[in-house]
Amino acid sequence: MSLFLTLRVALRALIRNKVRSILTMLGIIIGIAAVIAVIAVGQGATVMIQEQIASMGDNPLIIFPGSARVGGFRFGAGTRSTLTVQDAEAIIKECPYVKAVTPIIRAGGQIIYQDKNWSSGIEGVAPSYLEVRNWNLKEGNLFTDSDVKSATKVCLLGATVAKELFDNEESVGKTIRIRNMPFRVIGVLEKKGSAAFGHDQDNTIIAPWSTVSRVLQRSSFNEVNQILASVTSIKMLEPAKKEISAILRQRHRLSQGTEDDFSITDATEITNAITSISRLMTLLLVVIASISLIVGGIGIMNIMLVSVTERTREIGLRMAVGARGKDILLQFLVEAVVLAGIGGVFGIFLGYGAAQIISNANNWPVLVSTDSILLAFVFSSVVGIFFGFYPAWRASRLNPIEALRYE
Repeated sequence: MSLFLTLRVALRALIRNKVRSILTMLGIIIGIAAVIAVIAVGQGATVMIQEQIASMGDNPLIIFPGSARVGGFRFGAGTRSTLTVQDAEAIIKECPYVKAVTPIIRAGGQIIYQDKNWSSGIEGVAPSYLEVRNWNLKEGNLFTDSDVKSATKVCLLGATVAKELFDNEESVGKTIRIRNMPFRVIGVLEKKGSAAFGHDQDNTIIAPWSTVSRVLQRSSFNEVNQILASVTSIKMLEPAKKEISAILRQRHRLSQGTEDDFSITDATEITNAITSISRLMTLLLVVIASISLIVGGIGIMNIMLVSVTERTREIGLRMAVGARGKDILLQFLVEAVVLAGIGGVFGIFLGYGAAQIISNANNWPVLVSTDSILLAFVFSSVVGIFFGFYPAWRASRLNPIEALRYE
């Protein structure tokens, strides 16, 4: 019997029991749909994370202060003030791999303009901050080194703050109040979007670091929360980290064998860590979703065994007129593969639709790749072959005479 004729007979047998065939395919449909949706969301999340990390700046290095120790317990990086503005100045002067650097002093508070108020983060930085972060101005001008030296009360607004305080009004030249201190708006930043973990980068106000330190925090010290540096190229990340480490150890007078009182992280490390977690979670979800495929395969095996029992006389008749065991095996195997294959096709469409619904409902990017679709289809066919083989083999091993006598 030709493959075309075998396929025709298999389709006729499945159509004859439409409801049972549809119910049998449901497990495969749901399993494939779940796998497609999970992979699409996982890949979309990975791409989004990489884009958000890239938005941190141009080959950035993040330098954190050291960690505090209390009673033998070690706290996280940044719990002890060990970095200063002078450290940042030394890095840009002495490290040839760094093209720009800025200290960062963080504060927060209510921002008031007329009858409107908004809660926002405030970052005290150097004029080189926008170059390090690869961030552009939408309108207005950047503050200067002279503004930093004189601690001028000027600021730049992130897109979110500008929208909340001024809506569609012109904001440049207006005066806002931060912690009841007047600040003149000299510029508005371009929209940057969310960073990793959903942090809104546009909900920020940028001001000279000296202003934030002396006016808002009323501090006479030059300690900073972190230092952000931009490296000349991605290949120079590791040499730059070693050079910066040597500079800071020398400045902080750390003897050989003494651990660093700072830590240096680059965007590659952050990207790799978050991407690895994302991929692991996607893999776990795919494994869980694949369980429904196994359940669907068991359903195919169960229905095919029932079909073999119901069609025992038909099998005996086919053998009596010349059908060989391998013809019977192929017929039932094709039926199982067709069930799984059709279920896989419907599952692909359902999974793609589910991924789009998730994307639209949560504003979450999805990436349905051709590889994932092919993988899902091949996997569904393999399930059909694996779970359909035993019933097909059992059918091919029937004795024709006993099969004809079967009631």
